[in-house]
Amino acid sequence: MPTRPAASARQRVTVDTGASRYDILIGAGLLADASAWQGLPAAAQALVVTNTTVDPLHGAALRHALAPHYARVGTLALPDGEAHKDWPTLNLVFDRLLADACDRRTVLFALGGGVVGDMTGFAAASYMRGVPFVQVPTTLLAQVDSSVGGKTGINHPAGKNMIGAFYQPRRVVCDLDTLSTLPARELSAGLAEVIKYGPIADAAFLDWIEAHLDDLRARDPAALAHAVRRSCEIKAEVVGADEREGGLRAILNFGHTFGHAIEAGLGYGEWLHGEAVGCGMVMAAELSARLGLMPAAFVGRLARIVERAGLPVRGPRLGAARYLELMRVDKKAESGQIRFVVIEALGRAALRPADDATVARAIEAHCA
Repeated sequence: MPTRPAASARQRVTVDTGASRYDILIGAGLLADASAWQGLPAAAQALVVTNTTVDPLHGAALRHALAPHYARVGTLALPDGEAHKDWPTLNLVFDRLLADACDRRTVLFALGGGVVGDMTGFAAASYMRGVPFVQVPTTLLAQVDSSVGGKTGINHPAGKNMIGAFYQPRRVVCDLDTLSTLPARELSAGLAEVIKYGPIADAAFLDWIEAHLDDLRARDPAALAHAVRRSCEIKAEVVGADEREGGLRAILNFGHTFGHAIEAGLGYGEWLHGEAVGCGMVMAAELSARLGLMPAAFVGRLARIVERAGLPVRGPRLGAARYLELMRVDKKAESGQIRFVVIEALGRAALRPADDATVARAIEAHCA
């Protein structure tokens, strides 16, 4: 396993899909580091898309950093929350771009968590059929997952992230100092996406997470730096091999099929995305065991790690039939058949179908 870096070290992870190549910069103080913003596409203006929570915390720092590079730097602060990841809110971005007479060289900067990043990326992919954008994630979940890999989009009442595009950023800038402003619940939600990388790709990383969960929840800088870097390394490798989720990339959705059903079933916003994924991973581990792929002890171990991270391990009682109905509106479903990300061996995941009865038992085993 890679050596754990010093908290102050500046790190770089490269994503190479063949069609595009960009860097993920990781370190403390990057918002104010001039080198983090050099070499980006030249333009007359830039637009920072953020939300009403993040803008007062970090908006001024990013605008100051961008001022030497762009004659005009605008800001659009969207309403905060998953409930606003929709068409009306996305149209606010287009309204602003058109009002400012932005051209196809205008650079968008997504400053915030996963919702801001997904929506800004989708707007960038769509406006004038594509303008450059940069991810500046300020949540742990966004730094280790959603800002990397080019998945962009919005939700539909019938399904999460069902409308969108694959569109890669020009750079991802992960300033670890922004994590100090995260509420504890949001930090825990991000840990769900860190935890998933262990079962699907790196058993030694899962051991490390298990040993350092208390450090991560206490926001130890060195622990966070290592967790972000290793998560990004794994995601970069997977995305580089399968940019458009034709096969391998689907393993990054471990726990997400169950988790998305929880989010949609409750109405977006009641549970955080990472909370739903944490619980969904436990259900997916249960399914892996019921399919004979993993021992029951794995389910217990993963549930303990998820719970120690401050995440729920019991899902809402929507009823197994409702879960199955929602899971059939899933990007991994084919001809109505759901394909689940399961663990074949610790550190190796695969896509498998499963009969409804087995899935229902896995769900009911972990519902409140």
